[in-house]
Amino acid sequence: MLRARIIACLDVRWGQTVKGVKFEQLRELGDPIERALAYAREGADEIVWLDVQATLDNAKPRADLIARLRQKLNIPLTVGGGITNLGDVESLLEAGADKVSINSRVLQEPALIEDIARRWGSQCVVVAVDAKRVTKGYRVFSHGGHVDAGWWLADWVAAAEERGAGEFLLTSMDCDGRQEGFDLPMLDVARSATRRPVIASGGAGSAEHIAAALDRGHRACLLASVLHEGRLSIRELKADLAERGYRIRAVDREWPGVVPGGGSGL
Repeated sequence: MLRARIIACLDVRWGQTVKGVKFEQLRELGDPIERALAYAREGADEIVWLDVQATLDNAKPRADLIARLRQKLNIPLTVGGGITNLGDVESLLEAGADKVSINSRVLQEPALIEDIARRWGSQCVVVAVDAKRVTKGYRVFSHGGHVDAGWWLADWVAAAEERGAGEFLLTSMDCDGRQEGFDLPMLDVARSATRRPVIASGGAGSAEHIAAALDRGHRACLLASVLHEGRLSIRELKADLAERGYRIRAVDREWPGVVPGGGSGL
């Protein structure tokens, strides 16, 4: 059985870490580079960096910040926000991203998934999906959760996989930032529609919430608010899950997730 992945997420706006509830009331929480490196030292298996304002501002991804982070980061890094073409993808990969997360643009131009997968491989393509419950199921939204994208969740996931998506980052807009647990039924809908990994996002607040997702067969869980507020550390979480018998990647006690040499140095 694959080991579970514990992923730390940085929502970034204008160069600052931000977090809100249900995609609203965003609060600034400091330097995202410092936070990413801190989570890496705690034992995060991956970092996801999402520029939540770039698409709304029609701005390009901040490859310069990614290059600064990669100088010290020694774990996989996924970057999203503001990606509109292959040139944007290339600049982020050259700056040090391992994967790119694409959302709003590919809902308008699904062929971009194929183009990225053809050039760099499906493992490079993470399709981010923001969804919320409506009367008849789950709808997909774009542009930071502001626009109904015209897709039902299962249909979009299946279509994106067919285009070449290698992984999905699925965020519940209903649960985001509430720290009351993942939307497990929503995750099950997505997982039933694809053979690709689905990262659970939106609502995690405790080890119990992670365990509940793992028990349903989801192997990757993303954390944000609970880490930013200091309510739970990745080291503590991994120790708790290991004690419960889950297969978790061990935390390297010497240099967990960062290049040897001390602080950020950035």
